[in-house]
Amino acid sequence: MPILDANTFEFISRSPEQTRRVGMRLGSLLQQGDVVCLDGDLGSGKTTLVQGLAAGWGSTDLVSSPTFVLVNLYRRTDDQLFAHLDAYRLNGPAEAEMLDLDELMAFGPLVIEWAPRIGSSLPAETLNVLLKWLEEEQRQLVFEADGEHYQDMLSEFQQQVFGVV
Repeated sequence: MPILDANTFEFISRSPEQTRRVGMRLGSLLQQGDVVCLDGDLGSGKTTLVQGLAAGWGSTDLVSSPTFVLVNLYRRTDDQLFAHLDAYRLNGPAEAEMLDLDELMAFGPLVIEWAPRIGSSLPAETLNVLLKWLEEEQRQLVFEADGEHYQDMLSEFQQQVFGVV
């Protein structure tokens, strides 16, 4: 693995519960219009991370993979929405644009599983997370910030997880 730059942060999760807790930390930082792009093989922990993101953001809804419905929406008490898109079944950016991603971002954060499948339909600035299966209970999560807003978010996230940057 190459040496990570200042806009990249690596975390090794030792259990699904730890992946959810890390997601909760990051989810607490998500704001309306934020876009988190997830990538990784089947079983790498994407939906588990989204469960933590939604909980940390403030949703009490049950989070499940939206593979067959494409988008799940989760609420919190202030009526903001957390959009969870699964791009696995989409055939490229044109199909994603039909889902009106801008409207989804207008109501709250947008988290996209299999984001590279719709690459050119995504905003220029995003927070990207690559998840890799290492062992039965271990996953590598590599967070990469594209844009100043996400660099600040990643710095705050590191502070929350490790207490130092």
